Amino acid sequence: MNGERTRSTTVVAILREGRVAMAADGQVTVGEMVMKQKAEKVRKVAGGKAVVGFAGGVADALTLLERLEVKLEASPGNIRRAAVELARDWRTDRMLRRLEAMLLLGDADSLLVVSGNGDVIEPDDGIAAIGSGGPYALAAARALAQHTEMGAEDIASEALLVAAKICIYTNDSISVESLP
Repeated sequence: MNGERTRSTTVVAILREGRVAMAADGQVTVGEMVMKQKAEKVRKVAGGKAVVGFAGGVADALTLLERLEVKLEASPGNIRRAAVELARDWRTDRMLRRLEAMLLLGDADSLLVVSGNGDVIEPDDGIAAIGSGGPYALAAARALAQHTEMGAEDIASEALLVAAKICIYTNDSISVESLP
């Protein structure tokens, strides 16, 4: 464990029919060892008006989450502005620049991916995923959204179950947060 970083893995988010649902697995790893099975990687923020999820270095993600909450307080109801401000700080601040994590941020109108490269990306289809199992969860969520009438919460959960069967860094201990 010496020198290895603690990692939080997969989060997927769906914006569908005015609802945003974000689901995360519970696995936290240190190197190749599973340290935790039921971590909470998604939560409501901004007084319950937005939901955020994180993947990457755990301490880094928690630091960014705290910074995001400050930005959300400064821009109530405007997750885009808060995300852009966080990304700007993240890119330009020497300490923050070293943080290795990604965030998903959503409300009933928008879904955003925020990265340390200064990126704030709004997916065209209202579906995004981050973390080790992100590509698998993203593919599954897109297929489910296109070929079923499932709601946002069900798509997010099922997409993570698919990712958990493929990615060794993703487990099936799923937590979901959603907003109307």
